[in-house]
Amino acid sequence: MNYIKIVINELGAIQTNCYFIINENIGEALIVDPADKADYIISKCAELQIKPAAILLTHGHFDHIGAAGRLKEAFNIPVYAGAAEKELLSDSRLNRSSIFGREPFTEEADVWLSDGETVELAGITVKIIATPGHTAGGICFYIESENVLFSGDTLFSGSFGRTDLPTGSAADLVSSIINKLFVYPDFSDETKVYPGHGPETSMGYEKKNNPVLTAAPAGAIPPASKQSEKRGALRGFP
Repeated sequence: MNYIKIVINELGAIQTNCYFIINENIGEALIVDPADKADYIISKCAELQIKPAAILLTHGHFDHIGAAGRLKEAFNIPVYAGAAEKELLSDSRLNRSSIFGREPFTEEADVWLSDGETVELAGITVKIIATPGHTAGGICFYIESENVLFSGDTLFSGSFGRTDLPTGSAADLVSSIINKLFVYPDFSDETKVYPGHGPETSMGYEKKNNPVLTAAPAGAIPPASKQSEKRGALRGFP
């Protein structure tokens, strides 16, 4: 289908990808990971003449949720997040805003999502894929009609998420990528992957080239510093 348009906004100190998934037939949009700069996002929505219908959070780290509260209030829209992310979202120490953010903050979802669940928002059908590892409640959003996956900080172009922060698990991350995303029956090699940081990629490329393949057996993921070296274009926190 060609009525879906994806707009990428790189926001915040850690250059997080905030996505607008726009249904051009009705002028409504989903906002994925509103990292920061709520005023900019509000202005951009006005410029594009789109009406946000919901906020989707891939996980609860401060660099992915910083503008969620303001946008929820400004547009009177619900926030969706993984059910296993409640603890991290509600604790400024766990979501790292008390350490890295300008000031501590927390977030509360209106709708808690489970693995395999499907939701229809703004006329767009979104499938939920639980991918714990970077955080316990990390999730990916798959839009089958467009064959696109929003992978948060689970899977990057040529890299993968760090696991040394609260609720992270190296074994879970390896399993989420190798035993779930790389074998997910709805995906093809052409499935486009939009990550939380850095450029887009394809599932086929990552299945052949991602260094997570050499991190097996589960748990053999290198320390965050080594991940950052491999990540190249991806900076800092992710």
